Order: sequence, then C-alpha cells, then structure tokens
Amino acid sequence: MTDVETGASLEPPREAFDPARRLAAEALGTALLLAVVVGSGIMGDRLAGGNDAIALLGNTLATGAALVVLITIFGPLSGAHFNPAVTLVFALRREIGWRLALGYVAVQVVAAAVGVFAAHAMFAEPILQVSTKLRDGPDQAFSEFVATFGLLATILGTLRFRPAFTPAAVGLYITAAYWFTASTSFANPAVTVARSLTDTFAGIAPGSAPVFIAAQIAGALAALGVTGWLFGSRHEL
Repeated sequence: MTDVETGASLEPPREAFDPARRLAAEALGTALLLAVVVGSGIMGDRLAGGNDAIALLGNTLATGAALVVLITIFGPLSGAHFNPAVTLVFALRREIGWRLALGYVAVQVVAAAVGVFAAHAMFAEPILQVSTKLRDGPDQAFSEFVATFGLLATILGTLRFRPAFTPAAVGLYITAAYWFTASTSFANPAVTVARSLTDTFAGIAPGSAPVFIAAQIAGALAALGVTGWLFGSRHEL
C-alpha cells in the first residue's frame, strides 16, 4: 500500500525499516512541514504590505510544493503521514499496527511544535507564543470536515489507482484547498495544535482548535467509509 503524501509506499514492507527510523522520518517530515507552513506565512505577511491575499498565496505555494518534496523523500521510509488523521485511517485499514500508529501520532504532534519553534527562530520571532487568531463558527468547522475528507479521498484514490502520483496529488489538493475552504485547510490535528503556538499569520487560537480537530477526524472517517465503497477492491477492476 502506498502513502498519503508519498508516491511510494504509505506502509513500507515490515522488514524494510525499523520502527525507530520510521518514527524519525515522521518527526523530521512533520517538523519541516510546519517550518514551511509557519515560516512562509511570516515571510508572506512581511512582504505583502498588508495584502492578505498575497500573503496567503505565498503561504499556499510554499506549502503545496513542500508537501510534494517531503512525501517523495519520506514516503518510502514511514509512509509520510505527517498527520494523525491519516495515521488513524491507515490503522483502521490495518495498513499500520496500532502500537506504531500511536507512536506516529506522538512524534507528529511534538515535531509539529518543534517546526513552529524553528520558524520563529529563523524570523527572529519569540520562540514561545500563543495564537490570538480566532477561527470560530460552523462554517470553519464544516470547512475542516470538507478539507480533510478531500485530503483522505485524494490519498486513498491515488494510492488505489495511480500510486506514483500521490505526492503531486496531495500537494495540488492542499494548494487548492487553501483557497476553496473558509478555514484555509488545516486538515491535520497535529498542524492545528502546532499552529496554536504561533501568533503569526498561520496561527489559530487554542480555543478554536478543538472544533477543528473534531471536524478533521470526522472528515477522515467519512472519507474512509465513502472511498471504501466507491473505489472497491482490486479484484473488481
């Protein structure tokens, strides 16, 4: 089976890499992803002269491009989940064991925070911050449901029919979802927690995060159910 953000293997052969290297790949990939998300948000905000559309465009392009690269690099090692919602879906599909899945989620959350701190350090921002940017309301929650549903459908669909295209498909989907969702498509519980730790362009207030995370989990589970029926199994082709 191949990976959500990789074009290689979402769950590599069990004998290929030991758990320590898989966890390290998840940690490094997630940290780099958050450094890109937050760092490009800061850079875009500083250079846009108050034009949020330009700042968001810079943030979007950097994030989409980084996803393609990171999934391609780390997919063959860990599956390049970088996202607890993705790990949950693959655990439910029995593509990864629950013990390793819990390890993935733990390192994803911690590494995401480290990536935010790294972005702060690169831009001479205070390392420790708490976001004050409220992202509340049913529209925001529904946006996160849709964003995560689409992300998992993209991953599962490309893995099913065109595995080698998975990294590009995920990068393209997230690039689009930044703009067609009201929430700018967090679609990732670890990203949501980490972005509550930055009071910059990409931040989310801690009080807004729980609803985002609940919607993301719901969207991922819905995608698992719908795609399981829609895509069918290989013997149906």
